[in-house]
This record gives sequence, structure tokens and C-alpha cells, in this order.
Amino acid sequence: MTAPYQRRETETLRERLRELPRYLVVVAGPRQVGKTTMVRNALSAYPNERYSFVGIDSPEDPALPDIASATAPTLRRMAAPRDGAWLVEIWQRARSAARRHPDGHILVLDEIQKIPHWSDTVKGLWDADRAEGLPLHVVLLGSSPLLMQQGMSESLTGRFETIPLTHWSFREMAEAFDFDLEDYLYFGGYPGAAPLVRDEPRWRNYVNTGLIEPSIEKDILMMTRVDKPALLRQLFHLGCRYSGQELSYTKMMGQLQDAGNTVTLAHYLDLLGHAGLIRGLSKFAGQHHRRRASSPKLNVLNMALMSAGSGYSKGEAQGDRSYRGRMVESAVGAHLHNTASPDCRLYYWRDGTHEVDFVLERGSRLVAIEVKSGAVPGKVRGMEAFRKGFGECRQLLVGDGGIPLAEFLSYPAEHWF
Repeated sequence: MTAPYQRRETETLRERLRELPRYLVVVAGPRQVGKTTMVRNALSAYPNERYSFVGIDSPEDPALPDIASATAPTLRRMAAPRDGAWLVEIWQRARSAARRHPDGHILVLDEIQKIPHWSDTVKGLWDADRAEGLPLHVVLLGSSPLLMQQGMSESLTGRFETIPLTHWSFREMAEAFDFDLEDYLYFGGYPGAAPLVRDEPRWRNYVNTGLIEPSIEKDILMMTRVDKPALLRQLFHLGCRYSGQELSYTKMMGQLQDAGNTVTLAHYLDLLGHAGLIRGLSKFAGQHHRRRASSPKLNVLNMALMSAGSGYSKGEAQGDRSYRGRMVESAVGAHLHNTASPDCRLYYWRDGTHEVDFVLERGSRLVAIEVKSGAVPGKVRGMEAFRKGFGECRQLLVGDGGIPLAEFLSYPAEHWF
């Protein structure tokens, strides 16, 4: 039997668990990128009594080690309400196990953001553990990155390390599922959808109902105040349709029903970005306030999102040169966003007829990236104008006549600095 594919973050987590517990470990990322699988792979190196994996969504309470006895089994029971009191009880049982075992214990809490005020409860428990010097590692998983970020920034500053898990890259999909470049451009990087790609209608249905709708409903609408949910859904579909293109908020408002104002659209686009769905790139400018005020360049963060609602089959998408050009550009944008380190910033640039598809910024260093798919001949004239406006920078041409697309998608964003 072939061993399951392990992402590089698996070993990162194992390294953290081999250390003394200094920080909470937070594994965060979009829905269906394999967070639970990655953590379970990391835990497979330990005997069962060394860890407790608690799913907040489980219909039963977990059979954690009993507080009073190291040997008596704990029977499962119907789930108590998932609230702060329940979390304290779970934590207490894990503490008991940590005190009994010479190597301590590992407590994993999956979908932690679904417990009301979870971060305040975790803060108190964690601080008490550190005061005692308790050998209890705690790993938190969440599929709502925005809510996770809010909870961590509000209560847990200085107490956690994050292992971000993003959408799967071309290299990962090629190694795990034997995807070629055309597979990746159309089907994208959802591992759960990969076994369905030879049945395209079934694949599209799974992406639309099993990935997109839960991401919007459970990771945004149920977790964040959204006054116009229908508008947010419209904006998502508009972003998929115009991925790879700059679109002003005024033009968006002209295509959306009950669009409200530009502030609402910008906020909803930000929510979609935090959920790992659609990103609105700002225009690069020397002054930061001008970047925020610019028209966004829309970009899907997983190519499956663009393809599933496009109306194109894989063959039809390849045959439409203009559409395939946007697929290539969107794939480059998604890759840069998903693989960029926290200190990298991603933009586009345009000045009149001059444009650069993507600009990577890291401190004072810039990389200007032009994507050439053959769909738009001669589309490289903006590089020199950008250099004249912003000084020396690294200039990359990706695609026809430059770095082969498959090669570019095989390296993380910071590689190109």
C-alpha cells in the first residue's frame, strides 16, 4: 500500500512537538487543504496514549483519558454543548494525561473557532499550564482564517506559533496525484477533488457544493457579520468570472444587484480573500494610501474556483486562447499569493497603457513579473516603464520566451528574489 503523501508542514509540526511546550501551535488555512490530515500524519509517529484529537464538530464527546484513572476506559457519550465549560473539561483531562506520562501529552482541538470566545478560555488555560511547567502541547486547527486571526490577535499575542497551510501547489499535485500542467490549470489544487477529475460533471458538482458553498456559508456567513449575503455570493462569482483582470469598484457595482457602496464591496472582497477564495490585488504605488484606493485586480486563489463555474470543459478551456491566457495569469497570481512568506506583498501595476502583471515586494526589494501565454502578443512593454518609475528591480518573464510556466510554479514566491 502506498504511503499517504505528506506535505512539508508535517515535519514542521513534528519538530514543534519534539520541543518543550513553549507556544500554542496554530494550524490555519482554507477549507479542504488537508489540515486535519496533516496533523494526523504528524501524530502517527506517537502511540495513541500520547495524544488526544478532539473534533469540535464530533457528535460525541471524545474518549479522552479519564481524570481519575490511568487505566479505566472512558466511554463516549452524547456531546455536551461546545462552550467554554466543555473546553475546560477537555483540557483538564488532557492535563491529567500529561501529568501521568513521562513524555507529556498532545491535545489537538480541530475547528476551535466554533467555540464561543475560545481565545479567552484558551489564554487562561495555557497561562496556567506555563506557570506549572506542564508538558502539554496544544495544537489548534481552524478553517476560518479571519476568525482565527481575530481570536489570536485579541487574546493570544505572544503565545502562539502559526503553521499556515495553503492551497496545494502544482508540484504537490503533480507528486501526489500525477497532475500535469494542463490538469493543474483547470482542476487546481484541492486534494479531495483530485480523484474525480476524470468525471468532469461529478468534479464540478463536488467543487461547487462540497467546497465553495461550505467555504462561503460556514467560514464567512456563520462566523462574521455580513449584512448582504446574496451580494457576497454574487461578488464571489464575479471574481471567478473576471479572475486575472483589473475591475474597478464602479464597474463591479454596475454588474451586481443591491451592490451598496465601494466600502461594502472592498470589505466583502477582503472576507473572500481570508477564506482562501478570491483576492483583490492592489495597484503598486510609491504611496501606501494610493495602493488602498486603487481598483483591485481580481484573482482566484485556487484554479478549481475559476473552472467549476466557467461553463467550459477542460478541453474547451484549453481551446479558447483568450480564456486560457487568463487561466495562466490567474494560476501565476494564485501561486504567488499562496507561497509568499508573511513579509512579502503582492500587487499589480498599471500606468496608462503600461502594465506589469504582478509585483512582489519584500522590504526594499522588488520583483516585476510579466506573464506571457501567447494570447496577448508582445505584452511586455510595461517592464521598462515600471523600472523607470520605481528604480532597479528584478524583471521576470513567465511563459512563452521566458521561464517555463511549469518551472515557475515549482518554486515559492521568495525564490524569485
